[in-house]
Amino acid sequence: MKDSHKNFSSRGSCVYFLGFIGAAYYFISTAAGFWLGVGGFFKALVWPAFLVYEGMTYLGV
Repeated sequence: MKDSHKNFSSRGSCVYFLGFIGAAYYFISTAAGFWLGVGGFFKALVWPAFLVYEGMTYLGV
């Protein structure tokens, strides 16, 4: 019974984490000041939502 409830979310979590690290590095390294760097950190947390929104807009959905 335990084998039927496998958790496959670790693969997606790893990809999201690597994307977060890359986005945080980009946004923080291009920030001109401390508060812009803090804003860049928060942008790095939510960048997938913007990506999906722009993708849906591009597809006309």
